[in-house]
Amino acid sequence: QVQLVESGGGLVQAGGSLRLSCAASGRTFGGYDMGWFRQAPGKERAFVAYISTSGRSIAYADSVKGRFTISSDNAKNTVYLQMNSLKPEDTAVYYCASLYSGSVYVTGSYNYWGQGTQVTVSS
Repeated sequence: QVQLVESGGGLVQAGGSLRLSCAASGRTFGGYDMGWFRQAPGKERAFVAYISTSGRSIAYADSVKGRFTISSDNAKNTVYLQMNSLKPEDTAVYYCASLYSGSVYVTGSYNYWGQGTQVTVSS
């Protein structure tokens, strides 16, 4: 069993920055490939970013490329999402998840999820 806890969300003005953290505990031996997703009100949960355990494989949704950066610190079992140049349309609950198998872009490939952290970007 793996527990994931997100933190770092909050209210920020458009153009501002936030850094989200996702701390893993429990059976973290060997590490996990990790993803960030977000869910806005009335919308489905959507892929944001992915990083492999080694850090050599990274992917982003087109909507966040050039603005968001995913990184990890395996010694701390923590994954980060640095979000810059935030826009009102980035407002959502952000979730981290560990990849089980399959496409990194779909929620069904991930088996453990955090509880989410709210990000609100005001215009």
